[in-house]
Amino acid sequence: LEFRRVLVDLAQLQDSEVGDGTTSVVIVAAELLKRGNDLMRNGNLHPTTIISGFRSALKVAVPPLKKNMVTLVNELSDEDLVNAAKTSMSSKILGKEADF
Repeated sequence: LEFRRVLVDLAQLQDSEVGDGTTSVVIVAAELLKRGNDLMRNGNLHPTTIISGFRSALKVAVPPLKKNMVTLVNELSDEDLVNAAKTSMSSKILGKEADF
């Protein structure tokens, strides 16, 4: 099935660009594909209409996220950076049992 290839490609792109967040990207993309498929089958909407709706939603959703959810690194304290590193390392490398 073609959607599986799309999800694999998205995960690989996310990993190569960012190095993290592959699971989140796959979950969001899978949900968008599922909802789009539902709209196509049950709502009798054409795929281009669905994609247009997704693009419109993206234009509305991104600006508030950028304004409210982004913190510049130079605004973070040392404690914030250590906590971010601990979170990343515990989930990816050492496991949740690691003692820092």
